[in-house]
Amino acid sequence: MPELAEVARIVHFIRELLVGKTLANVRAQKDDIVYGKAGTSAVEFQKAMQGKKVAGAGQQGKYFWIAMSSPPHVVMHFGMTGWLKIKNEDTYYNRAAEGESEEWPPKYWKFLWEADDYPKTEAAFVDSRRLSRIRLVDCPAEDIRKYSPLKENGPDPIADKEVLTEAWLSKKLRDRKVPIKALLLDQSNISGIGNWMGDEILYHSKIHPEQYCHTLADAQVKQLHYSLHYVCSTSVDLLGDSENFPEDWLFKYRWSKGKKNQVSALPNGDKVVFLTVGGRTSAVVPAVQKKTGPVTKEISDEVVDEGEEEELAESGNKRKRRVAPKNEGDADGDGPSSKKLAAKRDKGNVVNKSSNSQKPTKKEAPPNTTGKKSGIKRKDEDTQKGQSKAAPRVTRRSTRSTK
Repeated sequence: MPELAEVARIVHFIRELLVGKTLANVRAQKDDIVYGKAGTSAVEFQKAMQGKKVAGAGQQGKYFWIAMSSPPHVVMHFGMTGWLKIKNEDTYYNRAAEGESEEWPPKYWKFLWEADDYPKTEAAFVDSRRLSRIRLVDCPAEDIRKYSPLKENGPDPIADKEVLTEAWLSKKLRDRKVPIKALLLDQSNISGIGNWMGDEILYHSKIHPEQYCHTLADAQVKQLHYSLHYVCSTSVDLLGDSENFPEDWLFKYRWSKGKKNQVSALPNGDKVVFLTVGGRTSAVVPAVQKKTGPVTKEISDEVVDEGEEEELAESGNKRKRRVAPKNEGDADGDGPSSKKLAAKRDKGNVVNKSSNSQKPTKKEAPPNTTGKKSGIKRKDEDTQKGQSKAAPRVTRRSTRSTK
């Protein structure tokens, strides 16, 4: 999934290759998810972009925007597999397989832009899994960050360095009681940090990802603050070009999970192990990242709304949960969607009811154990598992150096 550094890469290319050019031809393909869930449509998008001049581009974490000569402007995020391709330019942070030809228009395109220059500059937004979002924001270009969805997200480590100070981070950590990795992945806290960046930051900080954030010592918070800015600044300066990442980064040695006859380890022999924290797989070096405070493997990272949190408190449920931010950050893969939450709540209600029900007496008929009523549910679950297994697997590969 594109994170802070990868998004910075495409913003760089937009500024270099598209800014200052007029869109002579715009085509948008109907998609009720990519456009519809962001409150617009392909028809509206095409009409709003046609004939406009690209005036600028910016970024906040995993979101980026393209400012046009007049409102509305376009705000996007890539989700899991989205990207903005520019014809005949090596913009992607993953290198194409050797011998693979670049067809145009590319597969899974959502919109196509053709500029009025010669030779023609052409761009295409693509997304095979449809987890990206494309929206129109009607406001002055300089106020884009004051509008949803950007206003609900936390500060950007690059754009908002004056906000993301050591004191700010310390207060954020003390006010929460979640594993530190889960806090870093939450876009309402800090924008742009995803799975690999979170692991890299914690590795350089020598902090175990399962440790509760509020238990970190002052010296650990200081190191975490330094490492956060070091990893973010370095990777952004390199435009996400992983071939040029420092050789002592965990990134270089974390991708062997699941590969036969390959052991995940650093050059010095320290093993890299994999844990699930915050619903995501975390790469950890136990020899470096020691547990210095309370940790948990059982914490629920489920997001609930305020009303449900009050009900849980009244019912004696002691699990700590965070309040759901009112944005659409779920689509980037770092938070559960509302549909998933509803399914979890329904499942919890079934469990609670069954646990509180009285046991049948000898005279009472025993409960139905044939599974006929639950068969539909099991079938749905099997179907979902099948769909999950069928989802395309994205493999991280390094890219060539940027010109």
